[in-house]
This record gives sequence, C-alpha cells and structure tokens, in this order.
Amino acid sequence: MKSNPSHVLSVSVVMPVWMEAAGIEESLRALQPIRQAGHEVIVVDGGSSDRTVELARPLCDHLLVSNPGRAIQMNAGADKAQGHLILFLHADTRLPDDALARLTKVCRDDAAWGRFDVRLSGDRRMFRVVEWFMNWRSRLTGICTGDQGIFVRRDVFETLGGFRPMPLMEDVELSKRLKLMARPMCIASPVVTDSRRWEQGGVWPTIVLMWRLRWRYWRGDTPESLAALWRRNVRHAKH
Repeated sequence: MKSNPSHVLSVSVVMPVWMEAAGIEESLRALQPIRQAGHEVIVVDGGSSDRTVELARPLCDHLLVSNPGRAIQMNAGADKAQGHLILFLHADTRLPDDALARLTKVCRDDAAWGRFDVRLSGDRRMFRVVEWFMNWRSRLTGICTGDQGIFVRRDVFETLGGFRPMPLMEDVELSKRLKLMARPMCIASPVVTDSRRWEQGGVWPTIVLMWRLRWRYWRGDTPESLAALWRRNVRHAKH
C-alpha cells in the first residue's frame, strides 16, 4: 500500500491481548468512537483460557487468535489491517480524546511513524517524574515503547517486514529500524497507561529493572534471556 495522497485518515487499531477478561470490555468501549468514525479495531488473542475472546468479539471489527507472543500477535493483526495507519495499542492503555485529530495531522504530514507521550494512571508524584524522563528519552533517542502507542504507516511497516518474532524488546528493535528511515513524530497528547506494574514492583526497582534490560539488550543478550529476567522479577513483585 502506498502513502495516502488524499490525506484521508484511515486507522487500524491493533490490540494484542492475553487473559484480559477483567478489563477487555472497558478497553474496547473506549475505542468505540474510533469505530463509529469509520476506523477499525482488531483484537488478537494469544490463546486466553478465560472469557477474553467472548467479551471482546462484539466490541471489535475483527477478532483473531494467534500463537502467543506480543510481536506475533501484532504482526497477525497488521496482516488483517486495511487502514493507512496502524496503531498498536496495549489493552491497559487509553488513547487521548484528540487522538484522531492528532493522527489526522500525522496523515496530512505523511509521517512514516511515531508515538504518543505517555502518562501513568496513578497519582503519585514520582509517576510524573517517570513520565517526563520516558517521554524526553524517547524524543532524544528516537526509540519508542509499546506503552506509548506506536503508530506506523502500513506501507512502511510492510516494507520493514513487521515486528521481529522475539519475546521482549520487539518495540525497541522495530524503533531502531524505523528511525533509520525517519525520526518518529512525537504526539504531546498523552496516552494513559496502567501504573499497576510500577505499583506492584515499586517505582525504583522497576526503573532499575528496565534499565538493566535495556543495558543487557544493548550489549547483546538474547531476548529470551531478557524475557526470563523480566518474568522472574514480575513473579517476585507479585509475592
């Protein structure tokens, strides 16, 4: 698919999910205005054994089931997408009210890709500091994460071959390839992502863990070993 010369926005929201029955209806209800505006929402389940699929089906345009793994699921959704722009959105992330207006400007400017600023849902003052550093680090480095709602022009995504099928850091890896083509368009209106992970693990331990993962990824550790480290820390935080 080539770039959109008429600058008419068409968006495909792709949401990878797994065991999201507790919150999937709320997540998808928040996207109904986007559907009503003529855009599509694609949910890709990674093999949930709860009611995720049943609850999601009436609230999206396409419900797909794929092998588990966020990268694999997002690629499956992108294969189904018809929009000029693909927006990859986590189930625990909410778009700003002006998301479509902002994305229309992206389309008009023919930007290749980008992301939103991010805001954590909790009220702790430290969360505001974390958000500031996340957003400015992304602006400076051109590296974006899934929590920020990455969007990519469909022809660009297809040219690059989509996400690499890796268990962690798929967003960072894609960003590195995308920024060789163009710097990301950074939308200041923030998406709001659930701060539960930070609250469960503690703010400073979570910051340290994320930097450890990035450092080990930069020095060449495998995504599989990083995913194992992530799972160990998540289990520890829950107990």
